[in-house]
Amino acid sequence: MTVVRTLAVAVLATALAAPVMAQDLKPVTVVSGLVNPWSLAFLPDGRLLVTERPGRLRLVGRDGRLSAPLAGLPPVSAGGQCGLLDVVVDPKFADNGLVYWSYAEAGEGGNGTTVARGRLDGERLQDVKVLFRQAPKVSSSHHCGSRLVFARDGRLFVTLGDRFSRKDDAQDPANHLGKIVRIEADGRVPADNPFVGKAGAAPEVWSLGHRNVQGAALHPATGELWATEHGPQGGDELNVVEAGRNYGWPLLTFGRNYGLGTRIGEEGPKPGFEQPLKTWLPTSIAPSGLAFLTSDRYPGWKGNLFVGALRGEALHRLTLDGRRVTAEQPVNMGLKERIRDVRQGPDGWLYLVTDNPDGRIVRLER
Repeated sequence: MTVVRTLAVAVLATALAAPVMAQDLKPVTVVSGLVNPWSLAFLPDGRLLVTERPGRLRLVGRDGRLSAPLAGLPPVSAGGQCGLLDVVVDPKFADNGLVYWSYAEAGEGGNGTTVARGRLDGERLQDVKVLFRQAPKVSSSHHCGSRLVFARDGRLFVTLGDRFSRKDDAQDPANHLGKIVRIEADGRVPADNPFVGKAGAAPEVWSLGHRNVQGAALHPATGELWATEHGPQGGDELNVVEAGRNYGWPLLTFGRNYGLGTRIGEEGPKPGFEQPLKTWLPTSIAPSGLAFLTSDRYPGWKGNLFVGALRGEALHRLTLDGRRVTAEQPVNMGLKERIRDVRQGPDGWLYLVTDNPDGRIVRLER
């Protein structure tokens, strides 16, 4: 009788879960013909902003028309994994028209991830101002990050890669390599940043020990910053990023050296370092783009976390219980392309950016 009852409960649980798990989604192309698009942002009037890694920022009209590249963008150092990266609009955009973007900027020593803002005026950026420059600049075309996320208090989080050749610097709070920084919307340093006033530390630093964070989003209920980052050979991570915390790279990592499969550091746990909420092993998915679903567009999925995958060419859906990942499933959408960004639109649908020489923005409909 116990076995029968257990089996019945398991069958019922499976039946209840089935409508939630099996949603066949239809990717609807919003715009195509983009060259390695990296990010998108929604404007209040229904238009979109989209970045192309070679250094172009464009508008997408409500009718899908793609504008010419916006004038006024500063020079972009594009090559390899670096170029024009994330774009976000000011929380008060309707009043101030401000747009923020991250990009690789050339300079003494090589290039570095930089954040600037400007006022959108037609198809031009006016009053452009650089708010932050990663230091030091490095001669590298890898691990530039970068995501921009506005916190509820109006401060701006910026994710920064370790530039690949400088991984040990991720543990040094004196520089910006392998860090997440927090700045005011005008570029000033918040007085309550965790390293302000500490000798040998850059005041912009919020957290350290990161490899290359390319997915970041605020938790809709708690306001916490959640982030995904690339591991090396395996070891991609999902973390909740908190002030002053050390996320381990390269001292603690589940990843391995490329080709060799040998260990890079310890796996932890270890005092003084944060453990990831989730790791992808033994194969990396190369996570890029992160979004919490808050709409009712997809029955049973509200509150789930969606992770774009470059190497995996997929969209992963994570079911959460607080900070615990209870399940993971690829989304069945008939789309086999590198997913660079994922966002929930004002209409409640999920939007994806595909990172290809002929990339596009798609909307996932039921």
